[in-house]
Amino acid sequence: MADTLLDELAAIAAEAATLAHGRAATDFERWEKAPGNPVCEIDLAVDALLRERLSALLPDAGWLSEESADDPVRLAKRRVWIVDPIDGTRDYIRGRPGWSVSVALVEDGQPVLGVLDAPARHERWRAAAGEGAWRNGVRLTASDIARIAGARTPVDALPKADRDLVAVAKPNSIALRMAMVAAGEADLLATFRWGNEWDVAAAVLLLREAGATVTDSLGKPLRFNTPRAQAFGVLATAPGIHAAAVERLRPRAIAALGRP
Repeated sequence: MADTLLDELAAIAAEAATLAHGRAATDFERWEKAPGNPVCEIDLAVDALLRERLSALLPDAGWLSEESADDPVRLAKRRVWIVDPIDGTRDYIRGRPGWSVSVALVEDGQPVLGVLDAPARHERWRAAAGEGAWRNGVRLTASDIARIAGARTPVDALPKADRDLVAVAKPNSIALRMAMVAAGEADLLATFRWGNEWDVAAAVLLLREAGATVTDSLGKPLRFNTPRAQAFGVLATAPGIHAAAVERLRPRAIAALGRP
């Protein structure tokens, strides 16, 4: 049942990604929801397609999406679709490949199915709880690094305190950066701000099923379909360095949490 549902979800995400990819080079409308928070008409078109298709697939499931008005009725639902129609809109608008369609099915507060479709990168990522994570048919396994020194992290630049880490190329999509850890192409990804559930839900399942460890930035467990639909940061690592990463980064997370 899970395999069939995952196949159907992946097909719907692929349809949505094809729509977005096909219109990427066109003259579409774009604006800012808030300073530094871009959106475009393609975000809305993809959101509408996903909502129609996914609601037909599971009529009883709730809905939470970056581009839809939140309806608190979802909180009473056991199953909820959590969607970012275009994660990495900034890259999409600029004609760069670092964006993806991100869809997760959450059940009892945890993702059980997850798909990222990144057509500009020719990548399709998928995971089902207890059944592994895959990219383009290849099973994902997090790295076996055991020391934080030398850990690869997708960032533009490393702060002085982290010069023992290794910076690697960073797509704009947070979900794709997390997926790099699941694929063993990075070892550590950390953010220190309030983030939305739709940004990370699908990627969290990819990480878990690839054997990586993922928490909020304070090292606490993540839960989904919450009233606020947010968590404070994300810390995704190879399993052997998560404790060391929490120890190193927790003071920074606490400092960031205390800022107005």
